[in-house]
Amino acid sequence: MTRAWTLPTVLVLCGSAVAAGSAVQGRPWWAAAMLLVFVLLAGAHSPLVFPRSIGAREAERRSAADGRPVVFWRSGCKYCLRLRVRLGRDARRAHWVDIWRDPEGAAMVRAANDGNETVPTVLVAGRSRTNPDVRWVREQLPVRA
Repeated sequence: MTRAWTLPTVLVLCGSAVAAGSAVQGRPWWAAAMLLVFVLLAGAHSPLVFPRSIGAREAERRSAADGRPVVFWRSGCKYCLRLRVRLGRDARRAHWVDIWRDPEGAAMVRAANDGNETVPTVLVAGRSRTNPDVRWVREQLPVRA
């Protein structure tokens, strides 16, 4: 769980240092703007922007029951963030597994990617795709009722 928050923490600390330096130089507006930029970057790379993660076993069980895809991801991954942003509200219709919080999920990703933890990896009906096109992922989502 700590790895998931490393990048956001570093971004906030760097932003604080930049803002403090600007404030000391007498530029409070610039300091506030820089701190805001760094905080927004930290938020975008944090687990907060992703739907709630569940364990790999639970995700597989739910996927078998409802047909929704399982998306394996990790925080700080720009490709995961891109997929999440492009899916928009549809992202809630998939099961998300953070491989940094779930060792079993990480093992599943390594099995699907020749030993590499390459994410996002999407699992649908026992088949996996690595870094898939967002249109393909949308096609795999169940139709809204």
